[in-house]
Amino acid sequence: MSRKRRSYESGHKPKYLVVIDESPECDRAVYWASRRAARTKAGLLMVNVIEPHDRNQQWLGVAEVMRAEAHDEANQVLTRFAGRVNGLAGLTPERVIREGEKIDEILALIEEDEDIAILVLAAATNKETPGPITAGLTKIIGQLPVPVAVVPGHLTDEELDSLA
Repeated sequence: MSRKRRSYESGHKPKYLVVIDESPECDRAVYWASRRAARTKAGLLMVNVIEPHDRNQQWLGVAEVMRAEAHDEANQVLTRFAGRVNGLAGLTPERVIREGEKIDEILALIEEDEDIAILVLAAATNKETPGPITAGLTKIIGQLPVPVAVVPGHLTDEELDSLA
């Protein structure tokens, strides 16, 4: 059973959760969520999930070096998108880096943070797949404790402004 959402209770503030990655459509999710959060006076939480690689590499601390590099890269991506959010909506987003399988970590974060009110994803623009996260979540979407907003990756800034 999932924790009760407290987004709109006294002392709480709803948050839009955006999954940050290097996909071309990620910016569309960030754009819409930023504009929507500003309009609804909500917060924005960005998560970047570092997926596990070969954890058996222990030779000369290679695994720890790889882990540190992955964290540095994740921080750089989050910093870039945080600047984008601030420029678009005047918001300073919360930032989280998680390690593990993306879907599992997204679900765990939603479970831990009772102020998350909406999960925002962007759909890929190709016709073969909506994107790995969107495709992965469709199997369990009916069991999620929050609504999911899927932003079409082909929409322009102007089109997203009219929807936010």
